[in-house]
Amino acid sequence: MAFVTEWFWFFLLLPIAALSGWVIGRRGGERHSDTQVSRLSTTYFRGLNYLLNEQPDKAIELFLHIAELDKETFETQVALGHLFRRRGEVDRAIRLHQGLVQRPDLNDQQKVQALLALGEDYMRSGLLDRAETVFTDLAALDQRAPQALRHLISIYQAERDWPKAIENATRFEDATGEPMGKLIGHFECELAERLRSAGDVAGARAAVARAYAADSTSVRAGILEGRIEGEAGNDAAAIRAFERAARHDTDFLPEILPSLLAAYARIGDGPGARAFLAEMTEHYRGIAPVLALARLIEAEQGVGEARAYLAEQLKDRPSVRGEAALIELTLADAGADPARTLHDLSHITDQLLVRNPSYRCGRCGFGARSHHWQCPSCKEWGSIKPLLNYAVV
Repeated sequence: MAFVTEWFWFFLLLPIAALSGWVIGRRGGERHSDTQVSRLSTTYFRGLNYLLNEQPDKAIELFLHIAELDKETFETQVALGHLFRRRGEVDRAIRLHQGLVQRPDLNDQQKVQALLALGEDYMRSGLLDRAETVFTDLAALDQRAPQALRHLISIYQAERDWPKAIENATRFEDATGEPMGKLIGHFECELAERLRSAGDVAGARAAVARAYAADSTSVRAGILEGRIEGEAGNDAAAIRAFERAARHDTDFLPEILPSLLAAYARIGDGPGARAFLAEMTEHYRGIAPVLALARLIEAEQGVGEARAYLAEQLKDRPSVRGEAALIELTLADAGADPARTLHDLSHITDQLLVRNPSYRCGRCGFGARSHHWQCPSCKEWGSIKPLLNYAVV
């Protein structure tokens, strides 16, 4: 990737360097123009030859020489600075871009471009305080400088300065029209976590409310609200927040269930918990709500009922965790039929084997149920081999 990037900047420099040579030739007067253009053209083609022969260090020195012949060629200077930075010569890029920023003849657009380049140099070198100053000045110079605002957001994230990150994300949204609600929602949740840890419950609640305002479907805000309310003893409010979060994105259900079920247990609402878990089994294909519901059934109706429910559910959603739970319930059930349990486990295992790949490509990770000598994904030959858990000999 680094090699490709270098070539991108080199080929960006080629027409700029050629144009610079032409401009210098024009400025040198009629009497000397042919000589200057000839000299610069020779330098240009020497640089091109170095590139084609994969000698980028020699090429960059020649193009730098072309730029030195005309200090006023702004685009050449900026492009060279970018190339220095990408090659890891950040100090060199900083010196070049600092010189550009100090030039009095730049128009507003060039000033913005030079400041952006200098700020990116500072960020690359880890000088975040200097980068912050540059990008803040740039945003003040050009209120619609989205790149500067985006960089400021990155800086404040790194510094964990959430109020400033929120402020600049809002400014970025205003300047570009690009929605930033989800990002702002996360920043508000970070702030709420900090306030919660400091014991400022009111401040944490306010930050969660702002997170919802920024992203009405924020799962993180719902989980955080549930924890805040649970710690405050407001279990009914905690349950509402956790359930809302789970309905917004069922993939987070395993993260939510322990705290949610604990809140239900504290208020003694077993039927409410069972109703919610039954609802989730209809929308979430994982095993988490099934296992939780099996535990509730065991507590309320006994091991036998729980074992029967779990065995039935595992026929439709086979799971290793489910198998382990079924074995545990069977061992705890004195009246369980071992033959029936073995039959259930055999069926579950067959389903798991059918769903899992038996072969995998060692190059790209493609999984297959039958062997291919050529990988259908990456087209590598001989890279697909049997998985260890498939081999039986």
